[in-house]
Amino acid sequence: MISSVRGLVLSALGSTVVIEVGGVGLAVQVTPTTALSLRHGTEARLATTLIVREDSLTLYGFPGADELAVFELLVGVTGVGPKSALGVLAVLGPNQIAQAVADEDDGVFRKVSGIGPKTAKLIVLSLAGKLAVTSVASVAGRQVATTVAAGVQAALIGLGWSERVAAQAVEETLADAADPDQVGVASLLRLVLARLGPAQQASERRP
Repeated sequence: MISSVRGLVLSALGSTVVIEVGGVGLAVQVTPTTALSLRHGTEARLATTLIVREDSLTLYGFPGADELAVFELLVGVTGVGPKSALGVLAVLGPNQIAQAVADEDDGVFRKVSGIGPKTAKLIVLSLAGKLAVTSVASVAGRQVATTVAAGVQAALIGLGWSERVAAQAVEETLADAADPDQVGVASLLRLVLARLGPAQQASERRP
């Protein structure tokens, strides 16, 4: 079992990143958000799991243990393969998934490509009692899942922005959002990057 990889990012395109470990380039399947947070020539560390099939060995990577744990629970659900599980995590953060399961809300899973009504219900039933909803933090008088904000801040820091700039940009973006408690990691990251803009990238990144 390959539980994690750390090394130089050789490429990051779409949902595949290639990380050089000990002179070997490992192709790792990730969410588009994770791929976006990685840059060629920088060092990255991903929590991973290896899925073995008769005709393939596929490595799936995640920025943290929470995402990996949820992925492994999802692929254990009948009808949910690795691709669909990764698709769920591309749309929903671990806390959003836990909240949906706690609320018995299978509708959020039906919005994910490849997840039908029957499978969505199975996800809720199979994951019941296995996920904990984390606390939420107030941002500009509204509520937003801590894991979403923290995930975006980590991605920004990985892209080169300072912790101060990342935190401020996330807070300001959430304050302007119409419904911040419904903003996912991927959508929030896009909004924050648009706010920061190319001009600020050059002046605010760490030396």
